[in-house]
Amino acid sequence: MSLKGLSTTVPQRLAPVAGAPLWCDAREFGLTGDGTTNDQPALAALVDRLGEGYAADGRARVIYCPPGIYSIRDVSTVWRSGVSLLGAGSAATRFLLSNEGNRGDPVPLAFWTTEQHGADRDRHIADCTFADFEIDGSGVGMAEYNCLAKGLGLQYVVRGVFRNLYIHHTGATGLGCDFLQDSLIDGVVVVGCGRLDNGEQMGGAGIGVGIGGWGDVERLTIANCTTLGNGTNGIFLELQKEHWTPPRGFRIIGCHSQANRFGISDWGADGLIVSACTLTNNLEAGFDVSANGTAGVAGRGGLLTGCDIDRNVGDGISMGNTPGGYAVRGNRISRNGGYGYHEHNLGNGYQGPAADVVIEGNDIRDNALDGIRIDRPMIDATVLGNRIRDNGRRFAPACRGRGEAVRYESRAVIDGAANWPWDGHRGKVVRVDSRVAVVAANTATELSLAEVRPDGATGWNETTPAPGTPYELPAGPAVRAGIAVNSRFESATVRGNRIWHRDEHTQTYGFWITTAGSCVSCRIEDNDFAGVEAAVRLETPPVGGRWDRNHEDGA
Repeated sequence: MSLKGLSTTVPQRLAPVAGAPLWCDAREFGLTGDGTTNDQPALAALVDRLGEGYAADGRARVIYCPPGIYSIRDVSTVWRSGVSLLGAGSAATRFLLSNEGNRGDPVPLAFWTTEQHGADRDRHIADCTFADFEIDGSGVGMAEYNCLAKGLGLQYVVRGVFRNLYIHHTGATGLGCDFLQDSLIDGVVVVGCGRLDNGEQMGGAGIGVGIGGWGDVERLTIANCTTLGNGTNGIFLELQKEHWTPPRGFRIIGCHSQANRFGISDWGADGLIVSACTLTNNLEAGFDVSANGTAGVAGRGGLLTGCDIDRNVGDGISMGNTPGGYAVRGNRISRNGGYGYHEHNLGNGYQGPAADVVIEGNDIRDNALDGIRIDRPMIDATVLGNRIRDNGRRFAPACRGRGEAVRYESRAVIDGAANWPWDGHRGKVVRVDSRVAVVAANTATELSLAEVRPDGATGWNETTPAPGTPYELPAGPAVRAGIAVNSRFESATVRGNRIWHRDEHTQTYGFWITTAGSCVSCRIEDNDFAGVEAAVRLETPPVGGRWDRNHEDGA
């Protein structure tokens, strides 16, 4: 037997220790998979047994769970280094979590945390793979919300792999693991998690990763994942302590986030790369950078590229309280119910101007409000080579209706006597006495309503109105622009953008500086501006800088 490649400095054991096989069939070690027997005690005993073996000889172990329903009740399994859990596929191997015997225990399938178990850099777990199974969290109920009611709840993991998992309907986050070093989350599908979250509590996401525990670099890739209808974020990264350095090393690639509260959120990373993702039908924003997380620190220095950010109920991109350095390049940002790109102050986090933001080469079209909206001071921004057209779709006038032609459904308002402009009410709030709902889209006679919360059955804040009850819709904003500057915009470059209208006369101006906005020492050059009323609207004239070679024809 060749010993080539073996370490000469670390003792090696070529054979596993007795009683801790490298691979084992869970059925041969007490688990039944019959859907009735509580398999948690047998799983915990097996994890301990194999974990002791790994600690003794350094060789990772695998638990294979054949097809079946494995009931995990009332107690979580404290995980161990070197123990992997594999199934036969998400439709075949299913772990059913429940806690009817102990409503105070949130019961994730695998548990290893700082608070409960003393996890830290020196007491991490390593070399664990979780793959090819389903976690059903619908059986867990809590007297009050608990952010630990996850599918997987691990902290301080080295060389962790989470692959081909289907996690659904957990009370809090589905895959909620923190401080993942040299790790991979791949092909995970997370649906309807955070069902016990009221929408304002921490956690409740599809995939949520706390960051910062390993210092200024944490190497993690999240790829090919799907998150659907989760209570807060589809995917988020969250700095866990305000005084920690925002870490680098994160990539989110080729993921799909749909109908969550936020699609993908950066709450404290440095240099996050988000590429080739689809972010659609999320309630507040498709892509969100803010200080809404535990530490109150927004992401910075990230790259958002090649993504499809389409038909979100609120803004396409919501950029709040970042110090800056973000680059938004080559994305399609379309048909969102608010702004296409929105730079604004959300109240928490960094209060200075956003510096060195780049918005380049994007297709920004058919959004309900302005294509790009600057509601927060920016310095040294670059807005280059974007195609911006047909924004301002929320142009329909105010209207009211009642009587025989009006009826209501849980997710719709139908008025057979109406003749609304297509999507002219997108993003508006429809009011019916004390009831309110947000319009996601509309035809000539029907308003489609956004669900009141992710994975919800209704768009109404109260019961569905009775037929014929009067409704009212407000008017859209009178001014709607391709680029709107509503704050101090200093030393910026706005060059080579084409702003026009083709299908609808909804975008009233190409470039608009409001009474609250200012362009100071900016270079506004080589742009093709067009608007229905005029190419530009300068309620505050530019100060200094250059305004040169712009094509400023009107409609």
